[in-house]
Amino acid sequence: MDERELLQAAYRYALSLTHREADAEDLVQEAWLRLYQQYGGQMERARLFAAVRNLFVDQSRRHQLVVFEPYEEGQVGVDDVGDVVTAEDLEPALAALRPEEREAIFLSCVEGYTAREIAEFSGRPRGTVLSLINRGKRKMSAVLNKMWGDESEAAS
Repeated sequence: MDERELLQAAYRYALSLTHREADAEDLVQEAWLRLYQQYGGQMERARLFAAVRNLFVDQSRRHQLVVFEPYEEGQVGVDDVGDVVTAEDLEPALAALRPEEREAIFLSCVEGYTAREIAEFSGRPRGTVLSLINRGKRKMSAVLNKMWGDESEAAS
């Protein structure tokens, strides 16, 4: 993975944690600077993601705030029955999750990390990561089913 792709992946990860573009950019820049000073040009994805996460946790503790903001509008994907899923659809489902669940789901589903890899750079046991992913998916599913169920009833 080249440097540009690594930075983009770290930015997406930071954005999943902060939900604010400027804060995500700041996290990635600060993490990159610290790692560059410590390790020079040898940048590893897991090390960068761990640094971003650690900075996020430090800032959250310092400021004691978690911000939930909507994703940009547009198509995100297609569900199991072929319906288009938009960022607008996912917003309430993501807002229902705790930050730890959002992080685990993002790293697993979007970035493609295994539970073991997520456990390594989040400092959690693998079983906890698996539980966070499972619980988060169930919560998201319940919110989306309720939302889509209500829409289909309203249309009837």
